Amino acid sequence: MHRYDIERYLNVRSAGSADLGPDGRLAFLLNTTGTGQVWSLREPQGWPEQHTFFDDRVTFVDSAPERPEAAFGMDEGGNERVQLYRLNYESGVITSYTDAPDAKHRWGGWDSAGDRFAFTANRRDEAVFDVYVQGREATDAAERVAEGDGWLSVAGWSPSDDRLLVHEAHASFDHDVYTLDVATGDRTHHTPHEGDVRYGSPEWGPDGEALYLVTDRDSDTLRLERLDLSTGEFAVVADGDGWNVDGVVVDEDSRRVVYSRNVDGHTDLTVGELVGPTRIDPFPEPDLPDGVAGGVSFGPDGDRFAITATGSTHNANVYVVEATTGEAERWTAASTAGIPPDTFVERELVRYPTFDGREIPAFFSVPETEPPADGYPVVVDIHGGPESQRRPSFAAVTQYLLNHGYAVFEPNVRGSSGYGKAYAALDDVENRMDAVADARRASSGSTTTPRSTRTASSRWAAPTAASWCSRR
Repeated sequence: MHRYDIERYLNVRSAGSADLGPDGRLAFLLNTTGTGQVWSLREPQGWPEQHTFFDDRVTFVDSAPERPEAAFGMDEGGNERVQLYRLNYESGVITSYTDAPDAKHRWGGWDSAGDRFAFTANRRDEAVFDVYVQGREATDAAERVAEGDGWLSVAGWSPSDDRLLVHEAHASFDHDVYTLDVATGDRTHHTPHEGDVRYGSPEWGPDGEALYLVTDRDSDTLRLERLDLSTGEFAVVADGDGWNVDGVVVDEDSRRVVYSRNVDGHTDLTVGELVGPTRIDPFPEPDLPDGVAGGVSFGPDGDRFAITATGSTHNANVYVVEATTGEAERWTAASTAGIPPDTFVERELVRYPTFDGREIPAFFSVPETEPPADGYPVVVDIHGGPESQRRPSFAAVTQYLLNHGYAVFEPNVRGSSGYGKAYAALDDVENRMDAVADARRASSGSTTTPRSTRTASSRWAAPTAASWCSRR
């Protein structure tokens, strides 16, 4: 098998952050030039048009509802102080919306006519984010409509454009949700609680009288729930069956819904239509590659949506899915840098016992070549965070190691997200070294053969104390 150098793998490109505009234009970010820039397509895998040409990365793109233009964000040198800009698709003219280079700006979306947009920024005080509304013209000044006392972000305008949905993150596992009256600045708190509770991915319901969001308020894992704004009552719409429901998107006009479950790191999508406050009639499951998918953007009629999908053996690309049939078509063609995709190796999901009898989930990848006499060398790769999760998305360095004869073992040690609140809390405070013990057990000879959860049996032995493994 041909071996490619690391530079080749690091040049594998990705497309994502897609936006399906009102005229059918698919705008997305593509890093062909080395940094993510705004490109667009009119048809599947057609010739893409590049719209921005900066050295710095673009962080998002959002097409306006009624005009051939979009907003996008960009920071300088990766400093995370995102500034906002307007792009005219037809003329190519780019106009700055913000002139506060020391502040961070978080995009909050267009109103229904595209005349105004909302965002939060820490202009007044670098420790807190306030809510702003600004007209689409470059000469329009931003109006601070509410002062925050924490890390606020805007999740969208109400169907009637008179309120904003505001999310506040106190910590990774503790959130709150508010609605904000744009005219008066009055903010209504809808999620009072004690202790740590997550309220994420909030979306306006079709009538503006309820919210749909994911929460673990009465559960170890995140569930999709409906919050009635007039009564404050919650109702479960979809339980994750032991897994996190990690996101939801609602198209207000068509009542179409997409939500995802994180099943052992893999994305499981449900697409359907709201036929009652808590009832979703499902459509066929989208025909997407196995792996991780997200970033849903509905088209203007709700009949299709764009989504980014990636997996162990395929780099990130944008697909357009027909909502009612599940038929999916890849629109973008991010380069694999000349590396044949069939040389990429699939991860295997396994579990191994640790010091206290728990079984730790992990991804195990082994080269497809015959092993040397004394086995493959194994790289044990532990994700950062610590509140994060290794998922089966494309990883260039992992594929490089596999191409050069190394097996790769990626455990989700205790403290990882994706497996519920209790698992994420197992390494808190004085228990932090227990996560280290999980990692040590992953590379010690005391582990037994990992038991696969995706195939009938594991094909490979676990790493030994010397960090080597052999084909069974």
